[in-house]
Amino acid sequence: MAKYWHSVTLEPDYCNGCTHCLDGCPTEAIRIINGKAKIIDERCIDCGECLKVCPYHAKGALSDNLDILKNYKYTVALPAISLYGQFPIGYDLNKVLNTFLHLGFDDVYDIGYAAEILSDYQKKVIKEDDKLHISTYCPAITRLIQIRYQGLIDNIVKLESPMEVAARLMRKKIMKEKNFKPEEIGIFYISQCPAKITSAKVPIGIEKSCVDGSLAIDKLYTKIIKLYDEIEVEKDLLKSSSKGYNWGRVGGQSFSMGIDDYIAVDGIDEVISVLDNIEIGKLPNLNFFEGYACVGGCVGGPLNVENSFVAKNRIRKLSQVAKEKNDIKLIDYPKEIIEWNQEIKGSDVMKLDNDFSKAIKKMGEIEKIFQKLPKINCGACGAPTCHAFAEDIVKGKTTIDKCVVLNSKKRRESNESV
Repeated sequence: MAKYWHSVTLEPDYCNGCTHCLDGCPTEAIRIINGKAKIIDERCIDCGECLKVCPYHAKGALSDNLDILKNYKYTVALPAISLYGQFPIGYDLNKVLNTFLHLGFDDVYDIGYAAEILSDYQKKVIKEDDKLHISTYCPAITRLIQIRYQGLIDNIVKLESPMEVAARLMRKKIMKEKNFKPEEIGIFYISQCPAKITSAKVPIGIEKSCVDGSLAIDKLYTKIIKLYDEIEVEKDLLKSSSKGYNWGRVGGQSFSMGIDDYIAVDGIDEVISVLDNIEIGKLPNLNFFEGYACVGGCVGGPLNVENSFVAKNRIRKLSQVAKEKNDIKLIDYPKEIIEWNQEIKGSDVMKLDNDFSKAIKKMGEIEKIFQKLPKINCGACGAPTCHAFAEDIVKGKTTIDKCVVLNSKKRRESNESV
């Protein structure tokens, strides 16, 4: 596998070179080159912001289709918790889960239950240490920290997502109860966002994911709606209580753990703003940070079909109804089911040079060039900001004569001098 694999892709034929994606990218991973957008692989965190803002649908997300089920003898669907917010109140969610059995899956696992397992486990971890703990539920935010906030890496909770925990539990169960070999079992995440798809292909904190592939919610939604009216319920698949449901929206983790000293932030710009404050020590007593790249949390994922605010409201209402259920009794699970087994490191993509003295020199060169630039961040040069453009010049990726504003100014001065 290549060093960088991304679900977010670009279709050059649809790109007209506008700068919408430049403005929205939190890691400055996009440039306009020869009239077309180009994604810098090593900077991309698959947050999907470019998918949301591109008016020409030039950005897309790679995902599997149902044909992949044929490659396995036994298959399992892991629908994202945000799927529950895609249907109007009154829909039988157990019936919704049963539609996956008619789409070709042999079994379905309610990821909300895995979220409840993690809630209990994570609460214990946080109580053991009073330092700041940063959630890893949104892989785009974890990768953002690797690139932009490396000083906060040690604060990341080294626990897996409900997706991975569910996959591990199901693979173990099927091997034991049905006697299938690991390679005969296909476990697929029904995804709300490209970051989750990427995390299954190129996971963080583990060498290999137990998830074998991902199918996008928006590609299956119509099929689910059609089957819903046609099928009879075969199995009792819905296991979640309110704790599990709430992981589908911002603040859900903190609610499920029952903690008070936390901040739950949604939207990549707001997450960056709060992380900036954390990095410089402005929030010294904070115990837990829950951040999501998408507005509303996972209900705002770009591969969902419903408005994030509507979906978040539905999740909230579902959790209120579910509170009437008896608390689910969770058993203790071994660390190999819940935790990472590898340390993660910061990314060096922002480094100007491995040699510290050379990096300092380049920083000075960037600043000198930046002072010459108009500082209006128009994007006409193909870079998202004037500072990013100055950095590209120092790295030898472009030249200062690509600045349209400077060239226009020179022409005016030349004409005035004649």
